[in-house]
Amino acid sequence: MDQSTQTEIEAAAFRRLVQHLQDNTDVQNIDLMILANFCRNCLSKWYRTAAEEREVTLDYEQAREIIYGMPYSEWKDKYQKEASQEQKDAYAVRQGEG
Repeated sequence: MDQSTQTEIEAAAFRRLVQHLQDNTDVQNIDLMILANFCRNCLSKWYRTAAEEREVTLDYEQAREIIYGMPYSEWKDKYQKEASQEQKDAYAVRQGEG
């Protein structure tokens, strides 16, 4: 496989991941952090870093909007729930604090 084709495939897979996260708003960021040690905010930071490495100006909130599919504040108001004590405890264990 040539580099261009690989990049196209990786980009398509990334777009599918982002769409999947946008479609599954019931999955909370803390759940992602517990299970996979990354969340939508992490993905936003990685996206912004990749842009900066290519000398593209993109701030964190712009990157979040790309990943969340809307401004983060709107997503948070619509979909984010307060983390349960069980989730907080599981997160602490994941981070080596529990």
